[in-house]
Amino acid sequence: MSRADRLEAVLHERELGALIVTNLVNVRYLTGYTGTNGVCIVGEGRRVFLTDFRYVTQAAREVDGFDREQGRQDLLEDAAAHLSGRVGFEDFSMTVRQYERLRGFVSEGTDLVPAGRLVEALRAVKDDRELDAIRAAAALADEVLAVVPERGLAGRPEREVALELEDEMRRHGSDPSFPSIVAGGANGALPHARPGDDPIARDTLVVVDLGCMVDGYASDCTRTFATGAIPDPATEVYGLVLETQVASLGEVRAGAPCTLVDAFARDRITAAGHGEEFGHGLGHGVGLEVHELPTLSRAGEGELAEGNVVTVEPGVYVPDQFGIRIEDLVAVGTDGCEVLSGFPKDLIVAG
Repeated sequence: MSRADRLEAVLHERELGALIVTNLVNVRYLTGYTGTNGVCIVGEGRRVFLTDFRYVTQAAREVDGFDREQGRQDLLEDAAAHLSGRVGFEDFSMTVRQYERLRGFVSEGTDLVPAGRLVEALRAVKDDRELDAIRAAAALADEVLAVVPERGLAGRPEREVALELEDEMRRHGSDPSFPSIVAGGANGALPHARPGDDPIARDTLVVVDLGCMVDGYASDCTRTFATGAIPDPATEVYGLVLETQVASLGEVRAGAPCTLVDAFARDRITAAGHGEEFGHGLGHGVGLEVHELPTLSRAGEGELAEGNVVTVEPGVYVPDQFGIRIEDLVAVGTDGCEVLSGFPKDLIVAG
C-alpha cells in the first residue's frame, strides 16, 4: 500500500473527502518532491500535485502516482479548484493568513476541517528504506564524532570545532541535520547552546551534539567529552547520566507508553538529586525532520510503535558549571530497540 493509500484510509475513518497538504516535508513524504514550492491533495480517487513553472521539470522526475499540474507561484487558488465537500487542512503548520486565503478560494459548500498531524503520524512509522537511510546517517555521525578525540578540543574555539565537524560531513557527501552544538564548560549547561568564539578550557566537559542527512533522512547523536581531569562531582554526574541512558534503552519497545519511558529516566535522575537539572524530554522522533513524532516526554502522547525511530538522551545541566548529555538514536522493535548510534559512551578525553 502506498503512503497516499494509507493516508486515504485514515481520511475515510475521519470522514474527510480529501486532505490538502501544504507542509513541504509532508508533501515530500507523500510524493517524493524535494522542491520548495508544492502542494498535494489526497482523497478518495484523487492524487493531485501542484507546483509552479520553476519546478515542473523537477516534479516530472520526482513525483509518481499523482496527477501533476502547473499553477501560479502562490498555489492555494489553483489547489482550491480541486476541493469540495469536507476537506482537511494541516492546521498544525498552516498559517492563519494561508487559511483565510484558502477559505476565500474554495467553492461554496466546501467545509475546511482542521485535520491535525495526520501525515506526521504516518511518517512516525518508518519502512525498511527509511530505516536504511537513517542507519546510514547514524553511521556517518559516528565517523564525524571520531574526529573529536583525533583533533582535540582544548584551546580551540567552539565555533571552529563545529565548523570542522560540519565540513567533515560535507566531505562525506552529507549536510548537517541541524546546526551542530559544541559547548564547553558552563556553556554545556545550555541544552541548545550556540558555539562561541572563546577557546575551550582544559579540564572541563564539552557537549558535542550533531546529526547528518542521508537521502533526506536525519540522524542525531550527542556525546560529552573531557579536556583533561574533571572534578569528582562532574564525574559522578557523568556516571549517573550514562547509567540512566543505558538503562532507559531497555525500556524502549513497541507498546511502551511514551510518558512512562520518559518517567523511567526522570525518576532515576530525580532520585539522585538532579531532577531540576533535567528539564527536557528523554527523546523525540527523527526522520525527514530531526524533531518529529513520537515524543518521549511528560507531555508525550500514545505508545511507541514498531518502526518508530527516537532519540534517548537524558541530561543533567548544572547552571554556570557544566552540562552532560548522552544521546543515542534507536529504532523501535517489538521486543526492544536497535541502537543505531555506535560511538563509545564512556567518557573520552579529547585534550
